[in-house]
Amino acid sequence: MKNDNNITRRKFLRYTASLAAMAGASAILPTYAFAGFGNRELLTPEGPDNIIDLTIGKMPHKIDGKQGEAIGINGTVPGPAIRLQEGEDVMLRVTNELEDTTSIHWHGILLPFQMDGVPGVSFDGIAPGETFEYRYPVRQNGTYWYHSHSGLQEQLGHYGPLIIDPADEDPVEYDREYPIVLSDWTFEDPHDVLANNIKMEGYYNYQKRTLGEFFKDTKENGLGDTIKDYLSFGKMRMSATDLLDVTGATYTYLMNGRGPDSNWNALFKKGEKVRLRFINASAGTTAFDIRIPGLEMTVVQADGQNVEPVPIDEFRIGIAETYDVIVEPKEEKPYTIFAESLDRSGYARGTLAPRKGMSAPVPELRSRPKRDMKDMGMNMAAMDMDGMNMKDDDMKNMGHEDMDHKNMDMSKDSKFPAKHGPDEHGPGAAAIAQNQFDRLDEPGIGLGNDGRKVLVYNDLKSLRPNKDKRDAQRDVELHLTGNMERYMWSFDGKQFHQVDGPIEFKHNERLRLTLINDTMMEHPIHLHGMWMELENGNGQYNPRQHTLLVQPAQRISALITPRDKGRWAFHCHILYHMERGMFRVVQVADEDGSIYGQDYS
Repeated sequence: MKNDNNITRRKFLRYTASLAAMAGASAILPTYAFAGFGNRELLTPEGPDNIIDLTIGKMPHKIDGKQGEAIGINGTVPGPAIRLQEGEDVMLRVTNELEDTTSIHWHGILLPFQMDGVPGVSFDGIAPGETFEYRYPVRQNGTYWYHSHSGLQEQLGHYGPLIIDPADEDPVEYDREYPIVLSDWTFEDPHDVLANNIKMEGYYNYQKRTLGEFFKDTKENGLGDTIKDYLSFGKMRMSATDLLDVTGATYTYLMNGRGPDSNWNALFKKGEKVRLRFINASAGTTAFDIRIPGLEMTVVQADGQNVEPVPIDEFRIGIAETYDVIVEPKEEKPYTIFAESLDRSGYARGTLAPRKGMSAPVPELRSRPKRDMKDMGMNMAAMDMDGMNMKDDDMKNMGHEDMDHKNMDMSKDSKFPAKHGPDEHGPGAAAIAQNQFDRLDEPGIGLGNDGRKVLVYNDLKSLRPNKDKRDAQRDVELHLTGNMERYMWSFDGKQFHQVDGPIEFKHNERLRLTLINDTMMEHPIHLHGMWMELENGNGQYNPRQHTLLVQPAQRISALITPRDKGRWAFHCHILYHMERGMFRVVQVADEDGSIYGQDYS
């Protein structure tokens, strides 16, 4: 039911100004594309029961003049912007007009596990022709999103933004706002994309190292070191340019459902504070690097949680993460919102403009970065490459081929030497990070070398202290593992179908979850139903995350208090990695094993 809180004057003015901006922006966009700002696309609960109706079905979808078929929600891709109010109970009625079972997961939302929307874990899914009623109390505020948790539907457009207004005064001041949903789109059948990755490693990687790059590396690093570097990657059948599984070779990168040529617009008036709510709804492997040339951004929220403001020039957003930024244009001119894929194979873009239809110069794509030996879990500064034993007889357990680390000095520049051997996780793990690095102060591959201030995880500090001040009572450690040649992805070397049962969390215990990335890829790891308090040195002000982008060879930890009992999904949010086994179930239960009953404190 609706609460009786009085809306403040400032909140009212900001909300009405946003609606006015939304109505204006809707005129710029065709009705089939997501504007996110017109009354037709903005959904709020109606009636005494706070009901929102959503219908999922096939629809035509045109991207930069090319026609395809998508899965839309209420006839739009992305789906309509849903706006809720903290402190209310809501009912979201979802009708399935597809020929297959579908679902909606409310990403980052704390709710009864039966409403979490994961078929086979928390409910049976929504069968064709049926309607499912999601009912839950809204216990938080911020920027979130929703998407399918059924098959590969997310790749076909089944996602949308979710904004929750705070019950109390918003600590973030702004004059108008825009959700910006980033995604990747392919005109191929997503099942073919998955099959291509299984058939051939690097199927979509058209950015291999060239002879010219070899000579460039030789000039910069010397012939000997360059040859050793190339041989190391070659003998392990890895490529330093394997950055993303699926690239701009098949993807068009979208901003609010529109391709780069369509130039999505957001309007502003000079001197206004504009809140941009960035959501990475990509399904493939796309992390985006976001900047607005000529404008400083101030990060005010991460994963829906308010943080102390951080002025930056650029930030990386992993799949499923959300970041809210404030910009204050001082000039009445257009600014390009530029979201470049991590591997530099393409970009999404839009324009922040004082008048509709304007555009600004679009930056050139930067040079494609490349992996280094640190990404393999090795310490190049301390390594005697001449002491490496690279004989084929000794290359055995990496899937690609392992290395004999006996003669490597791993003691320098490594806080976390591995505590196990390369055989521990079996054939599901193509590599073991013999050195594990903190990396919370690193912006990520390809960033931080051009003078721009780039957001890092160490910059994030919660605006209010976390409730649970206890130290961890126990530790849970999981390795992120994979085999690129066989396109197998897993935790601790086991795909989901190979595990015996769920990971057991005790209701209201205090635990530390440690993730170690033994692969050479970034993995956005999402835990349903509870916050992960990232241990980045801010103590009780450690930021609360629902998704952690874990870099190669990184060791990262978070404190967790499982307050809501039930069965919760835990997985890599790269859709194809989840489909190929990087998925587990976390069960939160009482001492007697009960998973029913919620704690809403």
